[in-house]
This record gives sequence, C-alpha cells and structure tokens, in this order.
Amino acid sequence: MSKHDRWSKLLELLAGEGRIEVDDAAAALDVSPATIRRDLDELAEQQMLVRTRGGAIAHGVSYELPLRYKSARHASEKQRIATAVAGMIADGDVVGLNGGTTTTEVARALALRAGSREGRGRREPAEASAPAFTVVTNALNIAGELAVRPQVKIVVTGGVARPQTYELVGPLTVGVLNEVVLDVAVLGVDGVDPELGLMTHQEDEAAVSRLFAERARRVIVVTDSSKMGRRAFARICGLDRVDVLATDSGLPAETAARLTDAGIKVHAV
Repeated sequence: MSKHDRWSKLLELLAGEGRIEVDDAAAALDVSPATIRRDLDELAEQQMLVRTRGGAIAHGVSYELPLRYKSARHASEKQRIATAVAGMIADGDVVGLNGGTTTTEVARALALRAGSREGRGRREPAEASAPAFTVVTNALNIAGELAVRPQVKIVVTGGVARPQTYELVGPLTVGVLNEVVLDVAVLGVDGVDPELGLMTHQEDEAAVSRLFAERARRVIVVTDSSKMGRRAFARICGLDRVDVLATDSGLPAETAARLTDAGIKVHAV
C-alpha cells in the first residue's frame, strides 16, 4: 500500500471515528505500528490531525478531509449521481457549481454531454457556436478541467483559494456572484440536517454556497446518503431553498418521504 493510500485510509478512519489508535490502524491497514506512527507524525506536521499518545484525534468535532483524500470515497455513487444530475440540465443553461468531489463529477458529466453534442455533426468552429453550457464556479479544479472544453463557457469567480477544497472564497467571490444570474445551482454539501438544512465545514464556503442558491432559479443538492442527517459547523440555507436532492440508493425511505413532504424532488440512483 502506497503512502498516499495509507494517508487516505487513515484520514477516512479519523473522519469516521474522531480518533484512531496506532495498533488498531496498523491492523486495519496491515502494516507495522512503526509505519503508522511515521504516517501520523507526518500528517500532524501538515496540521491534518492532532497526535496523541498512542494515536491521533481530529482537530474538532466537525472534521474536514482535504479534497484530494475524499475523491475515492463513495466514488461509484457520486458518478451515478452526477450522470443523473447532468440529465436534469438543459442545453444552454447557466450552471453554478461550488466545490467538492460530487460537483466535480457533475462537471465531468456535463463536459461529456458537451463533447457528445459537438460530435453530433456540428461543423461550425467552436468559437462561433453557442456553448452547450455556461458554468460559473468558485472551484479551481473544476475550472481547470472545463477550461479546455470548447463547448463549455467557464466563468471563474475571484477570491482567495482554500487549499483543502480548491474553492475561492471571500469578498471578490461574492462580488462576481452578485453580478450573475443562474438557471441552476448544483451544490455539494457536508451535511443535510432536517431542521437546519444544508451545512458545510467552513463559514466562508457556506456564504458562497448560500449566494449560489440565491442567484439560481433552481437548486439541486448532490450528496451521497452518508451525509444525510449529518451536521457540520456552518449553515448554508434551509431546505426550503432546495428543489431537487440527488443522492444514492442508500437513502432511507423515511428520510426520502420527509423530504418529499417538504416539497423536494428526490432522485436516489
């Protein structure tokens, strides 16, 4: 197992349990305790956990994994969700995407749609043709992937980059979003609470996601079912702002019924 894979697994264990012990982690990863100790020391140096005697704990109650370590979690579910959401977006729509692994998959699904559109016999130069979609995003990784797609118009907000999520935040981000109108906002979240609504780990990201929702005619939330009923530090908005929730088939029937009663269209794929 590579160091990257070990680190990813250690951070996943930490996110799920809140703390890990060296001996337990060594058994789970089938490596020596000495290897785990070195890994935990290096992760602590990067301020991704707090070392304790015999193990490590998360920085706080609500723990945020950096995006590069979250990409492999629930990957197949996220890809199915993204494909379903791409089918809900019409050609020519202006789409807002915040950062996250599931919204990144949505961006890729939209790029595939745009590419197939170009391949269906459109012979005019890409510069002269109308874009398949216009994507407004504060996520640098999404912008980087879509910038090379000639059939997608990409608009990137300004702002200060957060290295954990590659998202731009702050007054510059807000300034750009205040000047645009979106057909649909696709929001990734860290938690969906039936009382408090959509939640994320960071207050500055919550403010940007809230503005995405306010500027959109329609709001689609994309999240795997593991985040349902989970709270995080910062509230984005209430469930009354959500039109569609796209998730996986692990969503409990009782939760789906409650969301439907609240006027939210649920797509569990």
